[in-house]
Amino acid sequence: MERHVLVLFPHPDDETMAVGGAVAYHAAAGSPITYACFTLGEMGRNMGHPFFATRESLPAIREMELREACKALGIDDLRLLGFRDKTLEFEDPEKLADIIEGLISELQPSLIITYYPGYCVHPDHEAIAAATVKALQRLPEEKRPVLQCQAFSQGHAEALGERDVVIDTSPVWERVYQAWRAHRSQAAAWVERMETALSGSPQQRQEAIGTLSTTSLYTLRV
Repeated sequence: MERHVLVLFPHPDDETMAVGGAVAYHAAAGSPITYACFTLGEMGRNMGHPFFATRESLPAIREMELREACKALGIDDLRLLGFRDKTLEFEDPEKLADIIEGLISELQPSLIITYYPGYCVHPDHEAIAAATVKALQRLPEEKRPVLQCQAFSQGHAEALGERDVVIDTSPVWERVYQAWRAHRSQAAAWVERMETALSGSPQQRQEAIGTLSTTSLYTLRV
């Protein structure tokens, strides 16, 4: 059980699609979880499948979806930080680091989860990953929480090697699945495929559950 887990991502659904298994695992173990979500993903291109959102309605829809996903995963403290989607790369990195440092000072987490700098594709992802490292580097080494990161850019495995954190999330796979289902504007097509597999043959069901039964991360030492 962790003293406190601080999850730092730019968008609604990052907490589920990138590390949902890890989040649900720590919540089930009794660790308090704070998710600091920097934007509402209002510039996202997905509007549901079939469409049910508009550019105007998407922010409110994504916030509602995020709150539902947090309940499914066991996140008990959601912080909406109010930045504009697809602009984090243009924010002052020191300002972003100040916010993260403030959260660390308030919450005293033993574990932080975010993206791996340089290996997370989206400029918003990269901005939060880099700001997290910057915030941690301000702290004395002995006071820095453990930092675990998700990487998924092309070539990351060759550059970073094998992930050193492998979590058996099979006991919480249903929580993760419900969180994916909550993000219906972004994940409807994926959920439809999963529903088909889960209601299919025993082998199809087991394979579908297997996709939600492991979460792997890198430990980044800063």
